[in-house]
Amino acid sequence: MLARFTIMLKNLDAQDLRLIGLLRENARMSVAQLAKQLKVSRGTVQNRIDRLIADNVLLGFTVRTTPEAAAHRVRAIMSIAVEGDRIEGDRSDAILRTLRGYPEVQALYTTNGRWDVVAEIGTDSLETFDAVLRRIRGIKGVANSETSLLLSTQKL
Repeated sequence: MLARFTIMLKNLDAQDLRLIGLLRENARMSVAQLAKQLKVSRGTVQNRIDRLIADNVLLGFTVRTTPEAAAHRVRAIMSIAVEGDRIEGDRSDAILRTLRGYPEVQALYTTNGRWDVVAEIGTDSLETFDAVLRRIRGIKGVANSETSLLLSTQKL
């Protein structure tokens, strides 16, 4: 799969990259508007979009909201060290299962290096955020953690 993805990325030309950039800026831009910006026909734009979707380069189109409109206004990244030497084990699996049960945990990643697990957390208030941190730190097998609040989002 990785080899296929690498080949697909090599097949992207400058026009594909400009198209992706315009869609990142405004995914609701019409094909006609994209064609005008790229100085090509609407059919060319539609064909490129269809190919990028078929090749799994474009995975979907999304909506961005202001932080005030988002349900989870307090967001953070929590790095977690698991007791023991390896992430692959019963203790790690139990921790991941427990974290999946917390609605405030929006994504989980296993990693290498100092931290074994990285959790994206989102809550509606600092009080709820504090309670979630205490619950996660109390999970059996969590040896250590470090949490960073996400203050702003930068445009890609």
